[in-house]
Amino acid sequence: MIRYLIRRLLWAGLLFVVITLVTYVIFFIIPANPAKLTCGQRATELCIKSAEKTLGLDKPVYIQYAKFLERLVVHQNLGKSFTTRQSVNKIVGNAAPVTASLVFGGAVLWMLIALPIGILSALRPRSLLDRGAMVFVLVGISAHPVWIGLILAYTVGFKLGWTPITGYCDFINPATDCGGPVQWAYHMILPWITFAVLFAALYVRMIRANVMEASNEDYVRTARAKGAPEFVVIRGHILRNALLPVVTMLGMDIGAALGGAIFTESIFSLPGLGQTALNSIQTFDLSVTQGIVVFATLSIIIFNLIVDLLYAVIDPRIRLA
Repeated sequence: MIRYLIRRLLWAGLLFVVITLVTYVIFFIIPANPAKLTCGQRATELCIKSAEKTLGLDKPVYIQYAKFLERLVVHQNLGKSFTTRQSVNKIVGNAAPVTASLVFGGAVLWMLIALPIGILSALRPRSLLDRGAMVFVLVGISAHPVWIGLILAYTVGFKLGWTPITGYCDFINPATDCGGPVQWAYHMILPWITFAVLFAALYVRMIRANVMEASNEDYVRTARAKGAPEFVVIRGHILRNALLPVVTMLGMDIGAALGGAIFTESIFSLPGLGQTALNSIQTFDLSVTQGIVVFATLSIIIFNLIVDLLYAVIDPRIRLA
């Protein structure tokens, strides 16, 4: 176990260096000068040179990258924004809870949808439920999140007036008009549904296929031949083996979705990481973009590591080499 953890952590460190370095290189290839953007439209040479020195852009890219790694590892500091001069730690810290609320709430919703539908459609193939599930899978995979979000915002939010169309409420601070768990969940209903539809469709198809495959295994037929109750066979033999790949996909999808929720955030005006990243890219704010890349990379690495460790807990036959 210790050797496995050390090996994974080394690979994680290498992956982190590669991704952040590629981000740096891409920004230096793009023909835009953040120092000039900082000075504004009437930028003078003196202002540009002063801004470059202040931002540290007057040094070679490898020196800038080395200082970034030192600042991050030693001081846990992502630096300051090129455009607003705010702390990137604060910018990412304000945006991350919004995206986390969207992703984790959406994950709970898509699993609540996918698990019963996928299992029941697999246990009753070609039934009305199974055919309806396949229609849902087809629609969920084919429809773009932007289209789904706009349809929900127009019908549920605008026409029916059941939920807010845009905005985000803080979960922790209930003292304000837009704060507390109730208002937080009320404003997140439509984003959760929009975010969950695609993943729910994918998971329904995957769970259905895994359960049907596990139902035809020899150990399942042996358990039934020995007279085991059907509930015990389904719970102890079919689902335990069929849901192992689902845990793998869930860990990877949650980690990746933390940095890929930009469509849903854009539709409902959520100030999350996706919107913040889009704004920083448009203004060539390397510090903020790099901070979001760091957060997303670490999230994916951590979730994948947790999934790998859960393998041994879910299935004792698996041994971490």
